[in-house]
Amino acid sequence: MTKPSSAPARWPALLFLLIGLALLQGCSLLQRPSSAPHDAPSSITSEAGPDSGPDAFALDVQVEDDTLREYLTRHLELQRFRQLPDLQAHELTRLLGSADANARDLLATQGYFSPEITIELREQATDADAPPRTVLVSVSPGPRTHIASADITLMGEDGHGADATELARRQARLQRGWSLPPGEPFTQQGWDSAKNQGLRDLQARRYPTARIASSRAEVDADRAEAKLQVAYAPGPAYRFGTLQIQGGERYDNEGMRRIARLPTGEDYSEARLLDTQQRLASSGYYDAVFLTLDTEHGDPQSAPVIAQVRDAPLQKMVFGVGISTDSGPRLSMDHTHNRLPGLGWRAVSKVAVDNKRKLLSTDWTGLPHANGWRWFTGLQLQREATGSYDVDSSRLRAGRTKSTDRIDRSYFLQHDTAKNRGEDAPPSSSAISANYGWTGRYFNNNTNPTRGWGLAAELGVGTTLRPERDPFVRTLLRWQSFVGLGRVDLGNNVRRGSRLSLRLEGGAVLARDGADIPVTQLFLTGGDTTVRGYGYRSIGARTDADKLFGGRYMAVGSAEWQRPITVRGNRTDFESALFIDAGAVADTPGDLTARVGVGAGLRWQSPVGPLQADLAYGLHTHQVRLHLRLGYTF
Repeated sequence: MTKPSSAPARWPALLFLLIGLALLQGCSLLQRPSSAPHDAPSSITSEAGPDSGPDAFALDVQVEDDTLREYLTRHLELQRFRQLPDLQAHELTRLLGSADANARDLLATQGYFSPEITIELREQATDADAPPRTVLVSVSPGPRTHIASADITLMGEDGHGADATELARRQARLQRGWSLPPGEPFTQQGWDSAKNQGLRDLQARRYPTARIASSRAEVDADRAEAKLQVAYAPGPAYRFGTLQIQGGERYDNEGMRRIARLPTGEDYSEARLLDTQQRLASSGYYDAVFLTLDTEHGDPQSAPVIAQVRDAPLQKMVFGVGISTDSGPRLSMDHTHNRLPGLGWRAVSKVAVDNKRKLLSTDWTGLPHANGWRWFTGLQLQREATGSYDVDSSRLRAGRTKSTDRIDRSYFLQHDTAKNRGEDAPPSSSAISANYGWTGRYFNNNTNPTRGWGLAAELGVGTTLRPERDPFVRTLLRWQSFVGLGRVDLGNNVRRGSRLSLRLEGGAVLARDGADIPVTQLFLTGGDTTVRGYGYRSIGARTDADKLFGGRYMAVGSAEWQRPITVRGNRTDFESALFIDAGAVADTPGDLTARVGVGAGLRWQSPVGPLQADLAYGLHTHQVRLHLRLGYTF
């Protein structure tokens, strides 16, 4: 058995990690020059060289509101000419003539329609390095205009037979979700954003050709009120037709349609269209996929979806180098054949070597049938450090599987062999079993979830083949949930939720006491994704010789508090985490003794997926361990 390294040996790696994360965080927090809002004129400042002399004038904006002062100072047209040292007096006078209107336009975009503005030009006796003049802009903005009412209308179009009930429902939904309700301050940016958001909501479901028919903002400057009116023309309601694949020549289009699972006949949904595109893109058969709804031809109630694709190579080989805190450095080679001769199945073969495991495997998968089920088979040969022993094992399985948007199901036959190596090693054994697996994922994002839950269950019934025949039943249950704990204000109108991540896992192998179950069917736990603070698969049962080995019963639980990190009010891509993990493995339920780990960590939303770095302390081993993990799977 490889003993976990002591705490001091981990500190150099930890220091290196924290320094790296700090540098990445620092880069993400560098201040960028703020750009002008889309409703304000751009401010172009000429860069004066060191020998170009003083500015033509200084600009001094005086207004009580600091936000307005910064806004006007940044976006007044006068800024474009301030750093021209050869600006003549008559040219500056002409510019001042238009400055009043420019300032009023800028203030109107912020909801101030009755300001009092005074502009003065002051000559000043200064040294040669200071501007000879100062333009003083004094502003009393007056009352800010607020929204008095917002009237949102959906117009049915002649000839399309729009469903009045559905339009009324969507109109009420738009009204409820309107981002500029009565009482809110009026701004041009907010008005434009509210209109466009309403349009996007319409186009995202049923009405992809929706447009803004008319919009109007009636401003009563005397009463500082604005009445908003916007009318949307939703156009015809669309339903998905057939998927038409264009550009693909190498692979069976009908099989690709079954992988895509376009919901033909259902109401158009942008989210469902993107899900279909993602399934095709992640299938491995295409290098590029782009889906569009054809709104120019055919019946809107059966609109075709065009898939522009580029075939992936028939074969591909990938070499990999990695490192894990569980198993150390890793070398791997993956070979993919997308269409096996004679079968047309997809084969993915892999060779991987690290400190704990040597693996050779191949998995073959057929294209889905019309009912969504597909055949698969796989062979795995492995040598792995399992508890106190090295185990040479093989696994052969064959069956059928089906994947939907939320649920994966499979049933298969499996043959296992395990040859245990080492002093006083348990007898080698083999078994055959029939298995069923079910996984439901109800997360908001399967690769980086922050809300929702997942549940997975496995059930196997089989018999050992040697050294004796003994029937057994194997069960495994996993559950993961994210519980919201409120919102954290990150500044700049950005809010992100903190959450509690809860995880449970339990398994059992039921057989007579003397049955020799292959260790590949037994349980070990501990490591990056189970019980942090302990080595990889270092929590198990004990043999008669007091050696660590797989156990028949397992229980694992974890609770983790995840919270976004802010730096001086700036949004970051980092989160902090505090956690407690516990796990136990034994041959009888009464012998289950929890091994507990506690710690803290960082989460970074990197471009290649969520990166997790945790520092955990094992209460049983009294050791500190560093755990790194890239990506999330359930």
